[in-house]
Amino acid sequence: MGVFIPALILIGAVLVWGLVFTDSFQTVATAAFDWTVDSVGWVYVLAATSFVAFVLWLAFSKYGNVRLGGDGEKPTFRTTSWISMMFAAGMGIGLMFYGVSEPLAHFVEDPPGTNGGVTTAMATTTFHWTGHAWAVYAVVGLSLALTAYRYGGRHLISSAFTPLIGQRRADGWQGKVLDVLAIFATVFGTAASLGLGALQIQAGLQQTGSITGESIAVVIGIIVVLGLCFVASAVSGVERGIQLLSNINMILAILMVIFVLVFSGAAVFMLDLIPTSVGAYIDTFFAMSARTGASDNGTAGPWLSGWTVFYWAWWISWSPFVGMFLARISRGRTIREFVVGVLVVPSVLSIVWFSVLGGAALDLELKGESIYGDGDATVQLFSLFEHLPLTGLLSFLAMALVAIFFITGADSASIIMASMSEFGAEEPKRGVVVLWGVLTAGVAVLMLLPGLSEGEPSLALDSLQNLTIIAASPFVVVLAFMCVSMLRGLQSDPFITEKIYAMPKKQQDEIIAAREAAAHGGTTSSKEEDPTT
Repeated sequence: MGVFIPALILIGAVLVWGLVFTDSFQTVATAAFDWTVDSVGWVYVLAATSFVAFVLWLAFSKYGNVRLGGDGEKPTFRTTSWISMMFAAGMGIGLMFYGVSEPLAHFVEDPPGTNGGVTTAMATTTFHWTGHAWAVYAVVGLSLALTAYRYGGRHLISSAFTPLIGQRRADGWQGKVLDVLAIFATVFGTAASLGLGALQIQAGLQQTGSITGESIAVVIGIIVVLGLCFVASAVSGVERGIQLLSNINMILAILMVIFVLVFSGAAVFMLDLIPTSVGAYIDTFFAMSARTGASDNGTAGPWLSGWTVFYWAWWISWSPFVGMFLARISRGRTIREFVVGVLVVPSVLSIVWFSVLGGAALDLELKGESIYGDGDATVQLFSLFEHLPLTGLLSFLAMALVAIFFITGADSASIIMASMSEFGAEEPKRGVVVLWGVLTAGVAVLMLLPGLSEGEPSLALDSLQNLTIIAASPFVVVLAFMCVSMLRGLQSDPFITEKIYAMPKKQQDEIIAAREAAAHGGTTSSKEEDPTT
């Protein structure tokens, strides 16, 4: 109860404050957001780039051959299955929401310090959705995998700090504070995704004529209905059904991309954007990584808070959830395999996704058929579908995709939060899972409330982004010290201290085999397991 009760009280207090004393909450939230962006926005920028440098250095240093498990342990999942599951982790509401809207936004409004254009738009989008995002997840995934599978700890953020603060403090109140902060960040990160999904489904229902106008009631209704679906899935215990649904969702998403590629009439343009995006991203990487509020004569702050800083905060707040998932599916991999796979596979997916959906919209924009419209990001995907065959079917397919991502995302994140609040239990109580799911849905409503009360989706999006940045701020520091703790643990790893890493491969294998024999032939299995159990 040392983590569950404090986390529950903290989230409950925020909900009561925001939903009952709304004006007071919004005043404080606005002040906190302004201070965070003005005073520590640079911390997000510096930290995210530092995580990229850290995991790449780790992968290609002497630590790269350290296994996430025993020295002789084989990967739990075949490489094809491992890649498929990372592919699934890379998909979600975010790509559905921003697939069309982000390239358009950067094309219409030049990012600070750039000359704009299609190339800049794609480079900026690629920057936000590839290396930096997955480096954040890699930090947590590596740390948790080493802790649980190599050093015998638990699937807890606090356990990952044992090399830095010692076992007693990691099990004491200091460790519990770390776990509470992880749950707090995850709740807001997940709620941000649920809020985006609800806004996009509302826009789709409006575009297809299923509803007229926008209202708080519609968005809350969407969250409630999908929340009930999540509760049903959680209490039924049909994990296999949810996995099947996720796989079907993945196939439908791929089919949607192929349909857009084939029937948009701009296939060559889209395919050209893939190497263009990669090249422009590499060419401008350091300029984009160094962009802060001082950039563009001190005018870049507002743009950063809506884009780069928001994304870094979002990835950081999602990192306990995604990191734990990556740790569980990566047992038996080396650090080098993990980093290369985690950074490359989802990044390739994102580049293709944005090149196709964003490329189709950019092509129409260049031809004078505006998809951007009045800048409402919630409707731009459906505006693109109006220029394609089977518009209605595509729109309902997109809403179904978002709804399933909503349900499965809430389910998975709630399991992770319940696990963290029950000392790393691999099968947390169903009631606790449902409770965290319900609270996350409530936080999603809270995050959207200021904009919804004004009847402006763009204001609702701003509110969602602002609260995500505030909630993720403490966890930036946690991730930084997690890197230090991980490195300290690796420095005292026998594989490093005995310089086994520097030996010829044959000699390494002999030493590892001898140790396994001395340990009474402890076996490892290549049988595939369910990473959510």
